[in-house]
Amino acid sequence: MSYPDHAAFGDLSRLTPLLEALDRFNRFEGPDPAGRRQAAWKEHLGGTLPDQGAGLDAVLDDLSRWIVPNGLRNGHPGFSGWVTTSPTTSGTAAALASTVAGSQRVWVHAFNYLEALSLEWLAQLLGFPASWHGTYTTGGSSANLIALGAARQWAVEQQGIDPSMTGLPPDLKWRIYASSEVHHVVNRAAAILGIGRRNVIGIPVNAAGELDPEAAAARIRADRAEGYLPMAIVATAGTVNTGAIDPIRALRELATTEKAWLHVDGAYGMFGILDPAVRDAYDGVAEADSVALDPHKWMAAPVGNGVAFVRDRGLLGRAFTLEPAAYLEGSMGTAPEVESPFDAFGEIFHEFNLDQSAPSRGVQVWAILREIGREGMTDRVLRHNGFARYLSELVGRSPHLEQLAPVRLSICCFRFIHPDIPAERVNDLNRDIVARLRAEGDLVPSTTMLRGRFAIRPCYINPRVRQSDVELLARRTEEIGLEFVSRFRDSPAG
Repeated sequence: MSYPDHAAFGDLSRLTPLLEALDRFNRFEGPDPAGRRQAAWKEHLGGTLPDQGAGLDAVLDDLSRWIVPNGLRNGHPGFSGWVTTSPTTSGTAAALASTVAGSQRVWVHAFNYLEALSLEWLAQLLGFPASWHGTYTTGGSSANLIALGAARQWAVEQQGIDPSMTGLPPDLKWRIYASSEVHHVVNRAAAILGIGRRNVIGIPVNAAGELDPEAAAARIRADRAEGYLPMAIVATAGTVNTGAIDPIRALRELATTEKAWLHVDGAYGMFGILDPAVRDAYDGVAEADSVALDPHKWMAAPVGNGVAFVRDRGLLGRAFTLEPAAYLEGSMGTAPEVESPFDAFGEIFHEFNLDQSAPSRGVQVWAILREIGREGMTDRVLRHNGFARYLSELVGRSPHLEQLAPVRLSICCFRFIHPDIPAERVNDLNRDIVARLRAEGDLVPSTTMLRGRFAIRPCYINPRVRQSDVELLARRTEEIGLEFVSRFRDSPAG
C-alpha cells in the first residue's frame, strides 16, 4: 500500500541491521568511544537542514554506524552511577510495540487496558492498597509534582476553597516539610505549584541520613506561630545521596496530628520494600496519602516511566481535570456497545495527570513483570542491596578505603585515604580517582559530598552488574589511589 508522503511506512523488517547494531552495542566491547570520538560523529551528523531527504536507508545507516555505537553506555555492567540504567529486552520490545501500535494510552485497545492492569500489578508487588489510584508519568519529577498537586488540592480544600478553580488564597501561607536530603524535584514542584521553593523546609537528619521527626514537629509548631500552615510532609524512601529511608511511620503520625498530607518519594528506593532485611523501614507506606516511584530505575524500564499513586481518585481528578471539551468528550460514541476503539475512552488517565496525549507506558511494566514476575524483581533488589553490603565489607577490609555513610539500600559511599595524603588533599585525590575510573571505561560510579567529604557513590540498580564488577571497583579504587600516592611522594610538593 502506498501513501502520499515522503516518509516510509510499514517497513519495520528493514530494521534488522539496526537491531544487530543495538545488539553489538549491548555487548559493550572495547573502550567507550562516544566521548573521544565526538568530533567525528558531530561532523558526520551535523550540518544544515537538508532540502531533500536522504531516505530511510540513509537514516538506518547513520543510526547503525554513527549514532548507536556512540550512544550512552549506562547499561554497561561496570556502570553504577547516579540512579539510572538502560532497559532490559522485554521493556525495550514493549516500548517499540507501543510506539507503533499503542501510540496513545487513551481509547479502547490492549495498550490502554495494560495501563490499568500494570498499575494493579505494581500495587500488588509493593503492598499498596487496591483502592489507590495510579497514573503513569515521565519520571520522578512529574510523579512528585502530581502527588504534591493532589496535596495542595486537599490542603486548600480543607479551608473551603478549590485551588484548581480559584487559585491559592492570598491570605494563607503554606509550607512543605522534608528531609534536608530530599531530592530537589520536590523544591521544583513547590515552585510550580505556587508554594515557593523557600517554603520547602529542610529538616535536619540524623547520623544515618534520616529525617528527625521531633525536629520536624518543632519546626511545624514554630511556623504555625508565624502563620504558616503545613501542607505536606515528604518522607523519602531511599535518598539519592546514601539510600537512607526516613521514618515513615513516625511521619505518618506527625502528619495526622498536624492535619498535613503525607507524601512518600520512593522514586529510587520504593522497590527496596521487597528486601526483608529493610522491609520494616517501610512501615506506614500503605497509609500514606501519595507515593512516587520510577519503574525506569530499579525495574529497568525505558527512561520516561514514572508513577504517582494517590489514595483518593476524586481528589486527583479535581486537581488535574481538563474539563469537558466538545471535540474530545463530545466525539465519543453513545451506543451501549463499543463498535470501534474510538467510541469510548477506555481506562481514563488524562484527567489525573499533566498530559492529555501520552504514550502507553504501562505495557513496559506489564512486560517486565510478565517476564520475571515477583520473584525476579525481588531477586534483583536482594542482589543489588547485597552488592552494596558486600562493597561495604570490602571497604572495611582495606586499610586505604573508608566508608562514609551506612548502607541501607543499594548505595555504598566510600573514599580512598592514606596517611601520606594531607586532609585538605583527600577530596581532590578521590576526584582524580573517579576521573581515572571513568576514563578507563570499565567502571563508572557517581559521586556526592557528605559533610564536606567527597564520596565515591556506586548505586546498584543496573541488572547487568555482577559481583566481579563490585570487587573490581574496590580493587581499582585502591590501586589507582596508591599510584597517585606514589606520585605525590615523588613530587616536589609531596
